[in-house]
Amino acid sequence: MDKSKAQLVFDKMMATDYCSQWMGIEAVTLSEGHCKIKMTVTKEMLNGFGILHGGIAYAFADSAFAFAANSYGRLSVSVTGSMSFSKSAQEGDILYAEAVALHIGYKTAEFDVNISNGSKEIYYRFRGTVYRKSDNILDL
Repeated sequence: MDKSKAQLVFDKMMATDYCSQWMGIEAVTLSEGHCKIKMTVTKEMLNGFGILHGGIAYAFADSAFAFAANSYGRLSVSVTGSMSFSKSAQEGDILYAEAVALHIGYKTAEFDVNISNGSKEIYYRFRGTVYRKSDNILDL
């Protein structure tokens, strides 16, 4: 079975995305403009209060954002991103980050990312904008 363009982009990005590799990110769903990934919170990801470090939560959302934004095959780089924190994740929690395209333009695109647990309870919300370059990610 042939891999989708989104899967090929994910594979290429993950090959050298050492941060996403360190976080133990796994793909759940990949398609153009949509990405759902998962990770398990480890003790190395905790802050001094024993909860998921905000920077790690942001990095997790940013990874889903990047995979979704680049899933069309055009190199896309973040220009803005903001996050709100609703609930704290703990060691051992399995989290899912789901990125969905809100608007895809020729030069920019906007995405929402929700980070939730297996019961779809939202812990963190992210919104970001990318600049879409004309460079292709894949050599097709």
